[in-house]
Amino acid sequence: MPVEERSLSSRRTREEVLKKGIGVNLQTPIKVQKLQTALHAKAKEVPDCRFYALYDKVYREDVLMFAYRICRSNGGSPGVDGQTFADIKEDGEERWLSALAEDLREKKYRPEAVKRVNIPKPNGKTRPLGIPTIRDRVVQTAAKLVLEPIFEADLQPQQYGYRPNRNAHDAIREIHGLINTGHTEVVDADLSGFFDSIPHADLMKSVARRVSDRHMLHLIRMWLETPVEETDDKGKRHRTTRNKDMRRGTPQGSPISPLLSNLTMRRFVLGWKQLGHEAMLNAHIVNFADDFVICCNGTAGFAMDAMRSMMTRLDLTVNEEKTHICRIPEGTFDFLGYTIGRCFPTMKNGKAVYGTWPSQKSVQHAFMVISDKTHCRWESRDAGELVKDLNRMLVGWANYFSMGLVRKGYRAVEEHTKARLRQWLCRKHKQKGDGKARYPDRYLHQKLGLVSLQEHRRNFLRALA
Repeated sequence: MPVEERSLSSRRTREEVLKKGIGVNLQTPIKVQKLQTALHAKAKEVPDCRFYALYDKVYREDVLMFAYRICRSNGGSPGVDGQTFADIKEDGEERWLSALAEDLREKKYRPEAVKRVNIPKPNGKTRPLGIPTIRDRVVQTAAKLVLEPIFEADLQPQQYGYRPNRNAHDAIREIHGLINTGHTEVVDADLSGFFDSIPHADLMKSVARRVSDRHMLHLIRMWLETPVEETDDKGKRHRTTRNKDMRRGTPQGSPISPLLSNLTMRRFVLGWKQLGHEAMLNAHIVNFADDFVICCNGTAGFAMDAMRSMMTRLDLTVNEEKTHICRIPEGTFDFLGYTIGRCFPTMKNGKAVYGTWPSQKSVQHAFMVISDKTHCRWESRDAGELVKDLNRMLVGWANYFSMGLVRKGYRAVEEHTKARLRQWLCRKHKQKGDGKARYPDRYLHQKLGLVSLQEHRRNFLRALA
């Protein structure tokens, strides 16, 4: 579940927050702030302005150092070169950054292949995730620090993902407000392999509309065409050049990818309004990354057809199996980990009460992460360290799911955590039984310090239609 750090770096995936808890906030250096403010002001003041001197800002000492600090705070696994942050610190961070800046200045920088791993999903399937080398992550983050203020001036208000001062909660609130003002027909849309199917030519046109610096454009093209390296079941490495060969796709997991994907979705959101669909159909888009819904007032069927037509023109594919129309209050739909719909089976004052709560998939995924952390392979861990790890995950999960009717979800996650922790303690100490008598709630919370999610219930979001 995402814990937002939009002003600093790319949004963490919901899975990452479950595993790590809340991210580290960093203060943007004053000089970097001034640079970003100047770029944004110019882009906002002159909508057709193209920036021609950006590449040298990427390897500016303060920008590159801040980009490194962001990447270091986010942690993450090493890329194909195996280099870790500990390795860099041991060799000297300033020397490492100086060498990287020199490669960029001399135009010698070339990105390494992206390591691809498959992350389990709650439905048993896997999601591909790209892991660039730390070196590439730092350069991409530096480029994002320079480019983001420019394109932020162009992104539409309906886009909530990967943006400063915007987050998933804002998107959920927007949807909740639309539903409570009569937009109870919702096109719940899904795109097939969005990040792998973004056309390079159209994307680069969107970038070049604002950026005329050929060195910066070349940098982005190199990242789009970076090979992908995978390790098979036998431990053999295989590299593919699919993105370069097919001229499609952005590297998932890369810091620059969220910004580039936003530029693609901007074409859809802006086109929706320019073609008159929003006004004529009274149909409003709410977008977060590749996820979006269209909230309508009796026109969902027409909106669905218009959306399909636009996606065909944008050379993107609608996942027909997962795309459907939800009519509230009869039905519910999931968005960004929340379920949205009628809260109660009864009516109040003749009107339905609409709200949000953690989706069943989100609760099940929390179960999966908790079960992994309390697996028998971790029996050698200290109980105090395990509880601290669980607490980080639980607090991060609760901070994201802090809106609406959370009591049931909190209770389920907390009970699962206590049951799994008791099982872990019994295995560790070679004890039989479920551990309820030996390790009651009071022991888990007061002695070991396990957090209680019930204390985190807040920000209830529900209103009369």
